[in-house]
Amino acid sequence: MPANGVNSVELEVIEDVATTYASGSDSAGVSEDEDVQQLFVSGAHHISSVPPLKKAVETRGKGTQLQGPASEGAAAAEVSEKRYASLPNREQHQQFLTDFLTEVLNSAVFNATDRANKVLNWVDPEELKRTLDLAIKQEPDTHEKLLELTRATIRHSVKTGHPYFMNQLFSSVDPYGFAGQVLTDALNPSVYTFEVSPVFVLMEEVVLREMRTIVGYPNGEGDGIFAPGGSMANGYAISCARYKFMPDVKAKGLHALPRLVIFTSEDAHYSVKKLASFMGIGSDNVYAIKTDAIGKICVDHLESEILRAKQEGALPFMVSATAGTTVIGAFDPLEQIADLCAKYNLWMHVDAAWGGGALMSKKYRTLLKGIERSDSVTWNPHKLLAAPQQCSTLLTRHRNILSECHSTNATYLFQKDKFYDTRYDTGDKHIQCGRRADVLKFWFMWRAKGTAGFEQHIDKVFENAEHFTSSIKARPGFEMVIENPECTNVCFWYVPPGLRSVPRDSAEFRERLHKVAPKVKERMMKEGSMMITYQPIHDKPNFFRLVLQNSSLDKSDMNYIIDEIERLGKDL
Repeated sequence: MPANGVNSVELEVIEDVATTYASGSDSAGVSEDEDVQQLFVSGAHHISSVPPLKKAVETRGKGTQLQGPASEGAAAAEVSEKRYASLPNREQHQQFLTDFLTEVLNSAVFNATDRANKVLNWVDPEELKRTLDLAIKQEPDTHEKLLELTRATIRHSVKTGHPYFMNQLFSSVDPYGFAGQVLTDALNPSVYTFEVSPVFVLMEEVVLREMRTIVGYPNGEGDGIFAPGGSMANGYAISCARYKFMPDVKAKGLHALPRLVIFTSEDAHYSVKKLASFMGIGSDNVYAIKTDAIGKICVDHLESEILRAKQEGALPFMVSATAGTTVIGAFDPLEQIADLCAKYNLWMHVDAAWGGGALMSKKYRTLLKGIERSDSVTWNPHKLLAAPQQCSTLLTRHRNILSECHSTNATYLFQKDKFYDTRYDTGDKHIQCGRRADVLKFWFMWRAKGTAGFEQHIDKVFENAEHFTSSIKARPGFEMVIENPECTNVCFWYVPPGLRSVPRDSAEFRERLHKVAPKVKERMMKEGSMMITYQPIHDKPNFFRLVLQNSSLDKSDMNYIIDEIERLGKDL
């Protein structure tokens, strides 16, 4: 990224789109099918980097176009249109949608992911409140005003698809995932019955079976669901595990049950504790198991805690292992955990929301050896596989357990006397009613890239992480938190020159080092050059956590990140 900040890449709507589509499918000599085809050819493919949208091209009537600033009379006429009607109308909406999608493609997709441009334009919260026009109004806005709001929204949003956004366990704008997401919104399905969502019911079954096969469940058999996030997927696992051992809980609740206990790593995602509380098990009944020096669960401590719970008169029923912890990226020893679960008859869940993507690679899937012995798995394609948010799954080897655990057979939706096979009405197995078709974007990506493409993607992000690790090990001032990271999380400290002579065992060194990462983060965000998060863990002072899942990055990007942290922090 240039040292002076941002290259200005400006945009324009292509004039032939505005001219051609003034009157929708009534354009002379153009059929409706040809009209749609031309719209996407002209409106989406011919994007140019030229001066920004300054004109509103609004269609008020057949064959009539108004260009330039709208007059008061024209604005009033537009407001008087039947804007309340929720139905797309070629005459009223085609040009607006063309302008809107062109703006999104240029500003939110292509320019927002250009290394020459900023990751964000930082504005303090109170100032941003004053800057943005967020007020809800009695009367409708004009189409030009809506486009202005679109531009403002994009301008002030963090560009999470930018190559230098490495702040969370998601990033990038995958073009095929984006296309699938747009199509999902256009079709606006709810995946609960075959009659309203035939394609997506079948698509989910195909994708979930393939994912179960990759996990290692025999012949891909079992059950599964696309859930609204990894936290909810973990909640589904807890619900299924509890039902498996105590099916009466579905009708009778917790009152007649013994105290139930779940075991998970002290570094596990907080959702295990949160969902246990939500489901009435109680956060105190989630026993945190110690981790070793590289973040893996200590199996000896796990077994001793299982025995302690039994001695207390409680009923241990589940171990939630982690494949790719949120901060360190550690993979728990799944085979040893599976042995303990078999020994004590416990449900084995693997939270592979982050690390599950490694299963796509022959080289790296060994990190999850033993996952095939699990009862259930959380796997989020929107993380390491870079599908658009949100795309999360719960996979289990137990056929029909989701339906047995959660179904209520609502007769207004899941009638059993329908004219088709109602086994395809899958909605009763999830706790939601309406449910978004998160499968489409992932399926579309999979078809576009193939399994081989996903493997190449995973291999590339791990290669980048390995290059970054070896580079900072050789660079003065950079020190590793975990010497040899397992996943694409690389955790490290930057020690500025002015701190390197301070004794390492002194309180001064620790206190000053603890302040370095927050200050560097502040500077990078205010400049907009990149976003990398930081945090402490256990007794360690704040450190940087680089997370890599964007396979468009290369070794030069890794070098840029190192140089930028050094530039931003060398005077501290």
